Amino acid sequence: MIKDARILTVDLTEESYKVETLPADTYRKYPGGSALGMYLMLSRMDPEVEPLSPENLLIFSVSPLTGIPISGQSRMCVTTKSPLTGTAGDSQVGGFIPAHVKGNGYDSIVIKGKASRPVYLFIEKDKVEIKSAEKIWGKVTGEAEKLIMEDLGDTKIESSIIGPAGENQVLYASIMHMRSRANGRNGVGAVMGSKNLKALVVKRQPPVKPEDPVGMKTLTLDIKERIAANEVMVDTALNGSAGVVDFHGAEGFLPTNNWESGVLEDYIKTAGSTITETILKQRETCFGCAIRCKGVVEIPGKADPEYGGPEYETCATFGSYCGNTDLGDICLANQLCNMYGIDTISCGATIAFAMDCYERGLLTKEQTDGLELNFGRGDVFESLIKKIAYKEEGIGALLALGSKRAAAIIGNGAEALTVTSKGQEWPAHMVQMKPNLAVNYAVNNFGADHQSSEHDPTLMAADDSNDWIWANMLESFEKCDAYGVLDANKAKFALATQKFYSTLDSLCLCQFVWGPSWQLYGPAELVAFCKYGTGWDTSIQELQMIGERRINMMRMFNVKLGYTRKDDCLPPKAFIKMPSGPNEGVGITKEDFEKALDAYYEFAGWDRETGIPSKETLTRLGLEWLL
Repeated sequence: MIKDARILTVDLTEESYKVETLPADTYRKYPGGSALGMYLMLSRMDPEVEPLSPENLLIFSVSPLTGIPISGQSRMCVTTKSPLTGTAGDSQVGGFIPAHVKGNGYDSIVIKGKASRPVYLFIEKDKVEIKSAEKIWGKVTGEAEKLIMEDLGDTKIESSIIGPAGENQVLYASIMHMRSRANGRNGVGAVMGSKNLKALVVKRQPPVKPEDPVGMKTLTLDIKERIAANEVMVDTALNGSAGVVDFHGAEGFLPTNNWESGVLEDYIKTAGSTITETILKQRETCFGCAIRCKGVVEIPGKADPEYGGPEYETCATFGSYCGNTDLGDICLANQLCNMYGIDTISCGATIAFAMDCYERGLLTKEQTDGLELNFGRGDVFESLIKKIAYKEEGIGALLALGSKRAAAIIGNGAEALTVTSKGQEWPAHMVQMKPNLAVNYAVNNFGADHQSSEHDPTLMAADDSNDWIWANMLESFEKCDAYGVLDANKAKFALATQKFYSTLDSLCLCQFVWGPSWQLYGPAELVAFCKYGTGWDTSIQELQMIGERRINMMRMFNVKLGYTRKDDCLPPKAFIKMPSGPNEGVGITKEDFEKALDAYYEFAGWDRETGIPSKETLTRLGLEWLL
């Protein structure tokens, strides 16, 4: 059964803390992660607060399932008001700290106020200390982690740390764990820096025990067989997420030269298979996970294995986005972003935008501090990323704002060159290939996100039935055999899968493991995990409603700030037809997008004109308190 949740609230201004309990019946409605974070933020904070003010909350949340030894459970969500988008902010991380936050007895850690000096927070069960970080402030993430261990005289800790980018409040700064895992999106690191909080540190604790160990073994004992029987998991274990470069590159859907094309010549030089064959040192994993998808690379003199290796998004944003095929430059960019604490997606995309502006004459060499920002110039990454991290006057301070704000300053049509939704740079999945993501990128409440719904190829991989029931998701969809198709069927697919992924972000489960189609476990196993792990008798219906509730809470947070349908839009480059490659001519139209958006709103129970959830929808979800 769901038990009461323990919430630790730390007031940095007062240098005080308190522990509260959230009743089990409430926790069941908002069972951890993003749902719990949004519930706490909506019930404790005025949405109108400035994102970088002391009044903004920074909330770390896990779930009832976190820390139970099984693949894919060690995730933690950070919820805040995003300085990049101005909306509800959401960011996930894996690794080991989620399991140990739970092991120390907390379901959520709420940070409020602002410390009068740099500090870090240390937690060992009931011992909570606000400790000086004045000697650690200014250090890159790896060095800061070592100094914290020295300060505590203890190496058996886990930490989430900001680098100089968070301290300097770069709008897409991240929070780093293990120097290579990131709460990367939405500028959560900038919020942490605005509070003078260098790190969250927890003492390692024993694993959480499942409620029914015998039942749990039915899910865990055959893990090797599950992996071996799943070709996607086999490739993920071999090449990591960077293996997606191989697939998208071959299909001609690898965002290239700031989204002008999907074709990058010699893309294979930046592919996951190439990384595995040439520079991969080892593979790491997260707490309790058998997949080991996290690649660690080494290039002597250029890439230190201490900072891991590039994921697919990083290979694309610093590769094809920038017209760059030098793998060494990509790995160095990944390392620098991890050292300074910067989201690789927004950083690489913003640099690609700057290159586009430079090539079109909208930025001059004088404005770029003498850097020649032509496509293909991966050699500028080292200098440019450092300038961004420290917000150096000139091009560094400009690009530290993100591409949307930078474009408004540059002017002269630069806005048309940005590829963002709600101000957040797009991840590397082209809507010409995956049109359902056009709807998702537009409506997603914290900006474009590729992990907020399932992708279209799963509909293409379905069986030959005209009415395919997609992995027990309570919805029926038609199989789609072609790229570029955007219609009501895709809108329905976007919403139903968005609900399930929203549930995963609330239960803090890895989408590579606990997904509804190609992953190791699916909805039925998730229901079993809830039962064996915590004694929670649930159903797919209840789980889908949890995800839907979280989506609508985020929506209402934004509605209170004035967001409406006008903000659910796509950038001009979303409608470019593929100019070359194996899928030349494929694309979506504005007309089809608007029709699909209408359909999405109807399925969601939102007003078609405004995009605001109806009273009936909120009441059905138990959210009438938001009216």
